[in-house]
Amino acid sequence: MTHKLQKPFSMIREFHLADWFTLANAVCGTGALFSMLTYLQTTDVRHVYFACGLIVAALIFDVLDGRIARWRQQTSAMGRELDSLADVISFGVAPAVIAYGCGMQGFYDRIVLAYFVACGVSRLARYNITTEVMSEGGDKVKYFEGTPIPTSLLLVVLMFAAASQGALGESLWFGKVELAGFTLHPLVLLFAVSGSLMVSRIRFPKL
Repeated sequence: MTHKLQKPFSMIREFHLADWFTLANAVCGTGALFSMLTYLQTTDVRHVYFACGLIVAALIFDVLDGRIARWRQQTSAMGRELDSLADVISFGVAPAVIAYGCGMQGFYDRIVLAYFVACGVSRLARYNITTEVMSEGGDKVKYFEGTPIPTSLLLVVLMFAAASQGALGESLWFGKVELAGFTLHPLVLLFAVSGSLMVSRIRFPKL
């Protein structure tokens, strides 16, 4: 029994300093989800602000974990997987839920938002595979394909601006369109563009 209890703590001892910053990224993304759920219950716009602010905090932790890993020269396969999983929450699922909470709740909106998340997941999976292939022999990855998933922060900033102007729900920018009895908010198409760029073959230098 004691041996079984020791296993989780043994895993925690294997975490590097950068991994804790990665987990902070995931915690911020989860907090953003909770904030949007609270907004849907209370309609208090402050919770939209909290959600957007937490995504900014997630990006800060995401940048710091990479810099700390390079500074301490401590990288691992587990750290890379943690980073991808945290990014899916903070820059994939959370922005989609923020958009949904802000009013993009039509049938077509949900399809687009699900597509956006799927693109983000695919982008991260492709990056991990590319990193393994291109870094063989000790060479560093010089570029990646598709826009990084943290660029979804631009969409979050847009949602923050909409909230600050009261452009939520029925007042969402660009209104809504009825197609075959289902609703589409044109603003959600920005998420479709963002997702498509993530899975594109456009090369970006790795900084």
